[in-house]
Amino acid sequence: VEAVHLIADGKAPRIPQPKEGATYEGIQKKENAEISWDQSAAALHNWIRGHDKVPGAWATIDGQVVTFYGSSLLDASVPAGQELAIKGASRPGLVTKNGLVVFGNDGKMVLVRNLQFEDGKMIPASKYFSADETTALELTDEEKKMAEDIR
Repeated sequence: VEAVHLIADGKAPRIPQPKEGATYEGIQKKENAEISWDQSAAALHNWIRGHDKVPGAWATIDGQVVTFYGSSLLDASVPAGQELAIKGASRPGLVTKNGLVVFGNDGKMVLVRNLQFEDGKMIPASKYFSADETTALELTDEEKKMAEDIR
């Protein structure tokens, strides 16, 4: 009761909390989330997973910042895929049917499922090389009639 009265009267002591021993981490910033490629696959996975969704772990590919989402450790033989040069990585990544495979400095692999470009467009990592392809939507006669009715 005494503490409540001191607060109500504006006479309660104000002791700033010391920063030493504090466990709260401030809001992560995008510029601090760049992937350092000189790490083991487990460390890369934890970095990507730890920054998933905000702010998103990123690397530079083809001169563009690309954010990595949905990583998992891959314990298998090296899959077939198309090589993708990643700035700072000692070994190119592989775009496979399951996603983007990147390599740690221990030779082990991490599978990344989704990539997001600077313009906000997100794609499955497996579609990296086909991201620019567009397909035309073709309607059946019934759908064309329905579209006309809706108009």
